[in-house]
Amino acid sequence: MKRKIILTKDGSTTIHLEDWNEQYHSTNGAIQEAMHVFIKTGLQHTKNTFNPDQIHILEIGFGTGLNAFVTYLEAKKHNFHINYHGVEAYPVASAEITQLNYTQELKAENERDTFEQMHACEWGKETILADNFKLTKRQQFFSEINDQEQFNLIYFDAFGARVQPELWSVEIFKKMYEALQKNGVLVTYAAKGSVRRAMQEVGFNVERLPGPPGKREMLRATKIN
Repeated sequence: MKRKIILTKDGSTTIHLEDWNEQYHSTNGAIQEAMHVFIKTGLQHTKNTFNPDQIHILEIGFGTGLNAFVTYLEAKKHNFHINYHGVEAYPVASAEITQLNYTQELKAENERDTFEQMHACEWGKETILADNFKLTKRQQFFSEINDQEQFNLIYFDAFGARVQPELWSVEIFKKMYEALQKNGVLVTYAAKGSVRRAMQEVGFNVERLPGPPGKREMLRATKIN
């Protein structure tokens, strides 16, 4: 599948898949989307609402590492203690990683080594990136996830249902529900009615919330039992 690095409207880069006409992030702003959906609506909400001593995060679609990196920066800023698991079936090539401008656009060039280490560290092995941030990358298909009550927060950042509807199914969201602890939260950029109904079917309490730039709504789901 043909791939190329493109600029999004906030000046940050993403990867465009030409055959699917799909991107790893919103063309309206990769960093803006990550900060709104996953940091503001996910991480900050979880910390402010439930205040766990350590936040265990599962990311569905590690991809370019942007969500992991902005989470690392947020943890460093507020001294959050994060245990981060990023699941990815098809890791991004190192040649593409070097073309991404996230450290520059986030004014975090002093953390360039950390961003590179996120991609260079061994799959399937816990890596300590800071005293308060541990990363485990897992190369597996989402259908193979079988964690039980391990996570406080899920970043659900799979490719859109238009191109991969099987990733937005009741079967997958049941796995997400089971992976979360009580009061665990799942956030995603998606807002389709079929996605919301699949989440509700497996037991989630689902909220429609304002979306990131260029998108009217997004979803946040909470495991209340």
